[in-house]
Amino acid sequence: MAPLLGGETLQERSKGKDVRQSNIVAAKAVAAAVRTSLGPRGMDKLMQLPSGEVLISNDGATILSKMNVLHPAAKMLVECSQSQDIEAGDGTTSVVVLAGALLDACGGLLNKGIHPAMIASSFYKAAEACTSILKENAARPVELSDRESLVNAVQTCLSSKVVSQNSDLLAPIAVDSVLNLLGDDPAKATNVDLRDIRMVEQLGGTVDDTELVKGLVFDKGSTKTAGGPSQIENAKIALIQFCLSAPKTDMDNNVVVSDYAAMDRILRDERKYILNLCKKIKKSGANVVLIQKSILRDAYNELSLHFLAKMGILVVTDVERTDVEFVCRTLGCTPVPHVDSLSPEKLGSAEHVGDVVLPGSGHKVVKFVGVSNPGHTSTVLLRGSNDLVLAEANRSVHDAQCVVRSLVKQRYLIAGGGAAETEASLRLRELALETTGLDSHCFKAYADALEVIPYTLAENAGLKPIDIVTELRKAHAEGMVGAGINVKKGRISDMYDLNVIQPLLVTTSAIKLATETVCMILKVDDLVVVM
Repeated sequence: MAPLLGGETLQERSKGKDVRQSNIVAAKAVAAAVRTSLGPRGMDKLMQLPSGEVLISNDGATILSKMNVLHPAAKMLVECSQSQDIEAGDGTTSVVVLAGALLDACGGLLNKGIHPAMIASSFYKAAEACTSILKENAARPVELSDRESLVNAVQTCLSSKVVSQNSDLLAPIAVDSVLNLLGDDPAKATNVDLRDIRMVEQLGGTVDDTELVKGLVFDKGSTKTAGGPSQIENAKIALIQFCLSAPKTDMDNNVVVSDYAAMDRILRDERKYILNLCKKIKKSGANVVLIQKSILRDAYNELSLHFLAKMGILVVTDVERTDVEFVCRTLGCTPVPHVDSLSPEKLGSAEHVGDVVLPGSGHKVVKFVGVSNPGHTSTVLLRGSNDLVLAEANRSVHDAQCVVRSLVKQRYLIAGGGAAETEASLRLRELALETTGLDSHCFKAYADALEVIPYTLAENAGLKPIDIVTELRKAHAEGMVGAGINVKKGRISDMYDLNVIQPLLVTTSAIKLATETVCMILKVDDLVVVM
């Protein structure tokens, strides 16, 4: 007869234990893969995609989304990182590293014989306690009119990116592009749709040539034949969705022409038809025409371009169907599906429209300046010396815009450099001493796990992590709420003095999402394969 075990420890069947252990190991492996890319001194990852394309990135969500993860528990960590990307836009690496540390803590608690449901319940309480501690003790309110604070928060976000040396230029661009969307009264805004910002990438030049355009930019020059204008002042802009070419038969029919007279008649009628369309466009008062791409037949031909050039009309072709709404909101025009419905009130306006030659590449783009912008949109023209830099600059600026969006959602700033996590960890330890029962054990394990962020920051910066974290804990215990790791000097400094600040939403969202993911992995005790 098997000996009876004393005490109320959890006696679990081996299958559930093995599955849980396997899930924890797989998820920790994913966290370990991105851990070295955390913080301003973090390493970048070079990824080769199945298509043969090469990608360099420091962004946790980008790295994980490109990884071919097979284990279902590890996939949950990838999805957790993508949730953080959607919710806050920044902190995508932190959330995965934190989840890995919490899973490590779970391993110790499970070995003590604590039931997984009990651990999950305590972790949820700990996450709630952390968010309220940070909001009440560590966060500082910020107004959207305080542009300097916003720029500082964005520079903190950009400090860990590949384009960190250009943060002095990119931070104000990211802040202004988002503030443009808020309209006349930013204080009332509760959220921002970043799809209202158009990112136009142009190869050539350097990241320093990136600019925020107050208007609209198309990534190709105007389409013109000899004699056509390339610059128009006081432009009246028409966006047409009909084709400036001869009509085709509906079915796949062929017209057989037997003699030259009939052929001349067809060409003459075609010419007359196109000239009639161009005259109607001119009559409406338009001097800039944007032509939407067409699949059924040619959206324009040489003849129509020739007539429009003679009439002094600037033409931009191949406007994507997906861009039509954005263009209309920026220019204040209405898309015209048929020539008969083209009228002066459907036209948009701009002070100046013209081709601009970009420095460093000789490539032309069409710029619309001085637009009424009734829809409150922004356009950022990104430059870069190669495709890798350009793609990473785009991702970095998007993350920076997400930081400003987080501040629109929740107007609190918090110290960076591991200060927030250390403060939460310290206060949670104090709470664990006041709490009784199993919660006390779990809170202490949760508090230890939170310290993985400052520990990893110090490790990636080449410092001695144990010394730095101990010193950081001491500074917080003495009441220095903003104490964080100064990776440039290799010591503890007040992050508020150094302007290393980030939105409260980034930290609280990371804590909540990491806790949810870990609790979900904990509650799984079997793996069912359905073929």
